[in-house]
Amino acid sequence: MTRFEGKVALVTGGRSGIGRAIAHRLRNEGARVFTAQRGMDRDFEHFQADFADPEAPGQVVDMVIGRAGRLDILVNNAGIMQEASVESMDLDDWQRSLSINLTAPFLMTKYALPYLRASRGSIVNVGSIEGLGTNPLHAAYSASKAGLHGLTRAVAVDHGAEGVRCNAVAPGWIDTDLNLDFIENMPDPGAFRQNVGSLHPVGRTGKPEEVAALVAFLAAEESGFITGQVYVVDGGRMTRLSLP
Repeated sequence: MTRFEGKVALVTGGRSGIGRAIAHRLRNEGARVFTAQRGMDRDFEHFQADFADPEAPGQVVDMVIGRAGRLDILVNNAGIMQEASVESMDLDDWQRSLSINLTAPFLMTKYALPYLRASRGSIVNVGSIEGLGTNPLHAAYSASKAGLHGLTRAVAVDHGAEGVRCNAVAPGWIDTDLNLDFIENMPDPGAFRQNVGSLHPVGRTGKPEEVAALVAFLAAEESGFITGQVYVVDGGRMTRLSLP
């Protein structure tokens, strides 16, 4: 498939996990893909950026335009998760979560919009099921992802008439390297893996490539009448009620 032939895509946090799968999917379908994150990326044209720095988003967009001359697809994927309750979390940690998970996508969108307007492009934000529900000790993460879902809808409403679409995906438990390492460090990885899988009606956890497939669809012209939506990718986990 070459539905992104001639298109330029920027994926934040594209070096690993879901972001890496997205970057590969877009490139495999013809896009010229740039990634942006704190470290080096040996697989793609990339920029090193710390998205806790409010100057980084504008700099990254400028560099993409400087190299490619256009931008068609923006995927706001970079994010962090910190474990703390509201009472135990200090303000600096709270602000860092919001800066990376919510303010950076806001600024990326802000600086990318003139170019996306010119190309009638698409934004896909990577939210989370924790923007709809929450796990314990994830106050800042849940708040930031819920905010990102709201930002998605606002951008869709404000800029749809200009030809810019904005959607979000909300993944559940996905088998990223980080999650797989977490499982392997449990006292009984096999039992933990079975228990996590049993939370899902499909009987297993998800793959990064399954999220990437949906992101590619939302970025493509074939989804041209879809905007302002948050798509849950969780194997049915949030649909199943707990037992009485």
